[in-house]
Amino acid sequence: MDAALAEAIRATALDVDAAFDALLAVPYDPRAQLYAAMRHAAMNGGKRLRPLLVLASSALFDVPRSAALRVGMAIEAIHVYSLIHDDMPCMDDDDLRRGKPTVHKLFDEATAVLAGDSLHALAFEWLADEATHPDAALRCDLVVALARAAGPAGMAGGQMMDLTAETQAFDLPMVHQLQALKTGALIAFSVEAGAILGRAAPQERSALATYAEKVGLTFQIADDLLDIEGNAALAGKALHKDVAAGKATFVSLLGVDAARAQAQKLVDEAIEKLQQFGESAALLRAIARFTLERDR
Repeated sequence: MDAALAEAIRATALDVDAAFDALLAVPYDPRAQLYAAMRHAAMNGGKRLRPLLVLASSALFDVPRSAALRVGMAIEAIHVYSLIHDDMPCMDDDDLRRGKPTVHKLFDEATAVLAGDSLHALAFEWLADEATHPDAALRCDLVVALARAAGPAGMAGGQMMDLTAETQAFDLPMVHQLQALKTGALIAFSVEAGAILGRAAPQERSALATYAEKVGLTFQIADDLLDIEGNAALAGKALHKDVAAGKATFVSLLGVDAARAQAQKLVDEAIEKLQQFGESAALLRAIARFTLERDR
């Protein structure tokens, strides 16, 4: 892994955990278990790719790190809420996430539902707070964009398609749409958020949007490859579930070699879109390569 990227991942993980520790302080009242569940899901784990992308894209426009981190925290809260609900018996019924027991296993299903609901609500509370940015109109832009990325036109819609894929045969365009919504929408917003914070010019936003789309698809193809070839101990979750469920994936439809070649092509195209930013986009380039090279 690129040394600068490794340091950025380390620093982002530390900042995200410190922020969650402060924002999710456990109260001394009957809500304590709810906060404990949120902390269990949100802290000490995960790649923190989405906050990292916010920080990297924001840096192109000299956005203060504190503002970018708050936006990254909101996106990570949405991501974690989705994982809590995704792991429940009514969805994927997983016992392990990030190498730890899933929330419904460690606590109970009701607590897991409420923990996810609470993180969803907190994401928008943090984003709309004046501490994120003094411009209320800009904060509204962020709220609307995150809501779109998380809802039926984004992540939640993709999750519904994923459930449907267990009983219906999906072709490649349908799998592409599914993953662009389920995985790609939040990743795309993570990059877009930096452009919003930095008041980027239209051509800059367009280039970053294309970069984010290609990185999001690369990330999912890499996930599909890891589901077949990966190490469950490194992944921190069960593997081979898509095959067992009979779901169509990029790998099942293209084959391992063609899927990997397609992912590499996407990485190259994503990097090409960053030319106008010069060396200031070095971290974004490294992230694009990392999405395919990772082992978890």
